[in-house]
Amino acid sequence: MSIEFHPSKDRGHANHGWLDTYHNFSFAEYFNPLREQFGLLRVLNDDTIIGGSGFGEHGHKNMEIISIPLIGELEHKDSMGHSEVISPDDVQVMSAGSGIQHSEFNHHADNPCNFLQIWIYTREKDIQPRYDQLSFNKIQRKNKVQLLVTPDTDQDDDALWIHQDAWISRVNLEHGVNITYKIHKSGNQVFCFLIEGRTTIEGFALGSRDALGIAEISRIHINSNAASDLLIIEVPSA
Repeated sequence: MSIEFHPSKDRGHANHGWLDTYHNFSFAEYFNPLREQFGLLRVLNDDTIIGGSGFGEHGHKNMEIISIPLIGELEHKDSMGHSEVISPDDVQVMSAGSGIQHSEFNHHADNPCNFLQIWIYTREKDIQPRYDQLSFNKIQRKNKVQLLVTPDTDQDDDALWIHQDAWISRVNLEHGVNITYKIHKSGNQVFCFLIEGRTTIEGFALGSRDALGIAEISRIHINSNAASDLLIIEVPSA
């Protein structure tokens, strides 16, 4: 087993006024040679946008981009003609493929919007871009793992999918609950990001916004030390 501990205090940070952002991996002006990616997970940003502001139109290519709102609502527009609003318990997927232009704005003028932005390297380059979103019932992740995103080769009607052998899950644990997460594909590795709460994962104590990267395993053991909200990102090692 190989483990990397990512304390929340060690994340890259930038406050642009309209955007307060934390980076688990090198991004924009933040560079850490020890934190460039984790397997094929390239980006995990914890973004808070003030009311009435957001990311203007910009482009991406050949990346699977997943957004998970935690507080507030995010307004999305793209070059494929989509105009959508995503809320907490929604998940958004963009397969940028051969190229996509999009914007993401706080849907409200007065209240902040906090969301997680995840980038995973795609398996296939220059494919047709696509967009999808789905609402998830948080009751169905109480003390058990809820799949949010699966590979295109393992599509599930209750989850979104991307062009990579990756699975993204979320679980809400009550205090004192223990669960086991089983790796879906041999050789994959897991990045656990604790949104809120306190947990112990494979002997490491995590607090809110701490993360743990774990490789060379077939399952991980998770113990909640308080009510907790945990995101699990399983990706190929390369």
